[in-house]
Amino acid sequence: MNPFTIEYNSDNTDEELIKQVQEGNRKALEELLLKHQPYIYNIAWKMVRNPDDAADLTQEAMIKVTVNLSKFKFNSTFRTWAYRIVANHFLDAEKKKNEVMINSFQEMDSALENTPDIELSKAEQQEYQAYIREMNLMCMSGMLLCLTREQRLIYIIGEMFSADHNIGSQLMDISKDNFRAKLKKSRKDIYNFMNNRCGLVNKSNPCRCHKKVTFALDNGHIDAKNLLHNRQEFGQFKDLIRQDSKDMIGWVDDKYAELYQGMKFKKDFDRKVFMEEILKDITVRNKLHLN
Repeated sequence: MNPFTIEYNSDNTDEELIKQVQEGNRKALEELLLKHQPYIYNIAWKMVRNPDDAADLTQEAMIKVTVNLSKFKFNSTFRTWAYRIVANHFLDAEKKKNEVMINSFQEMDSALENTPDIELSKAEQQEYQAYIREMNLMCMSGMLLCLTREQRLIYIIGEMFSADHNIGSQLMDISKDNFRAKLKKSRKDIYNFMNNRCGLVNKSNPCRCHKKVTFALDNGHIDAKNLLHNRQEFGQFKDLIRQDSKDMIGWVDDKYAELYQGMKFKKDFDRKVFMEEILKDITVRNKLHLN
């Protein structure tokens, strides 16, 4: 099932919880936000690459959703209404550090070109398997940053979460045709770069993650004791999306979609911290008259 359409585990629907929140019920607000927080966070994480920046972006967006709950008129699903606020915030928020560092595929290509290749034996590749996967995920995250913010968000929604044009157009507040066209452009840009550079999808390309990993480890780009992406407790995007997602892949080779849908979905972030910060926000408390 698609995460943008399923009803998450709860004794109450979103609409029931919102009514309780509008009556000042703090517990109902916690339950409502916890249902949607993982997906909002993971979109943010792929938008800005850095977990701490993603946490800040998520908190800012969730506060915006919370303080506007009194304006929700039940004319649409809460998810559509809330995620549209989130999407607008992600597009308009001040750029984070990683977004400034990588602005284009040309810069990404130059960075890879200037990273020396260091060959590893088969035994070393096996030993460094977790770090090579980390290198792979870092590189793919970097490619996302080469897209414009709008392209990036559409790609995350449409390709990684496999939302169709009906859902995507609602979340982005654009027409279905426009969503499809923008997703096609994002796919094409990713396709062109990976087909010309990445050895994972084109065996004739010289760039291989295992050749770059030694330099990344030696220079602190990968922290061997604290991997940011490739951790066992993280899931994968493809575990959360519907099985018939091929209708969204279109003309793109399955390989590109599979790679991005195989990126990590973070499940173990500290939800309590998010809740505490949001619930003690003075604007939130005043707006919702929380008990």
